[in-house]
Amino acid sequence: MLAAERRSRLLAEVRRQGAAAVPDLAETLGVSEMTIRRDLDVLAADGHVDKVRGGARTPQPGVAASRDFATQSRRNGDGKRAIARRAAGLVEPGMSVGLSGGSTTWALARELRGIDDLTIVTNSLPVADVFARPDRADEPYTQTVVLTGGVRTPADALVGPVAVASLEHLHCDIVFLGVRGLDLTAGLTTSNLLEAETNRALVAAGGRAVVLADHTKWGAVGLTTIVDLHEVDLVVTDEGLAPDAEETLRAHVTELWVAAHSDA
Repeated sequence: MLAAERRSRLLAEVRRQGAAAVPDLAETLGVSEMTIRRDLDVLAADGHVDKVRGGARTPQPGVAASRDFATQSRRNGDGKRAIARRAAGLVEPGMSVGLSGGSTTWALARELRGIDDLTIVTNSLPVADVFARPDRADEPYTQTVVLTGGVRTPADALVGPVAVASLEHLHCDIVFLGVRGLDLTAGLTTSNLLEAETNRALVAAGGRAVVLADHTKWGAVGLTTIVDLHEVDLVVTDEGLAPDAEETLRAHVTELWVAAHSDA
């Protein structure tokens, strides 16, 4: 049995029971307890289960709303890494690149570290940390412009009128945007009103606007709309997107890329 198939069966069993012990899961799937523990580590890292002593359970209500940035960055990690690697091909040495807050834009930031002579414009503290001065003299040096604002989001992005005012005087070759959700009617959404305002300004400052959204974002709707789907140039998602959703998106966005998990 392939690892992906085994983990799918394992996840289905945990969901069926609500909670399950490692020995019982090992017996059901016919594998060792060590294999089950390793699989649970992978499923927990991607947010599919919560590990508990001796086994795992389905994620508890309310946990998703309070998770921190580190936890969010691990959810659908393969999909986000695949998206980041595909999107990194759009960036060339010498560009000015805007990066919003979010776990997928953070994954992209890590991919961009090896590109020479970039100017990074971001309101994300984790993204800014990625581009801190290199420890080795042979690493590319990138200057980072960090936009500051008055409100800190759960994804450690700084939003508000100061950031918006700064963006009015900046010009990026390309901007990459993370979102709370993608929806045919609501467009690109976020759960934070000030973040929506800041991200609209970021889109306006870019020569090209690219949305990075893994397949779990399709159909999700946050509190407020950032921009409509047709106002961005490209959406990059992962292969977990259902075929009917892919067909719908292609009909309503300028361009859609679907990144294979094998690229992660």
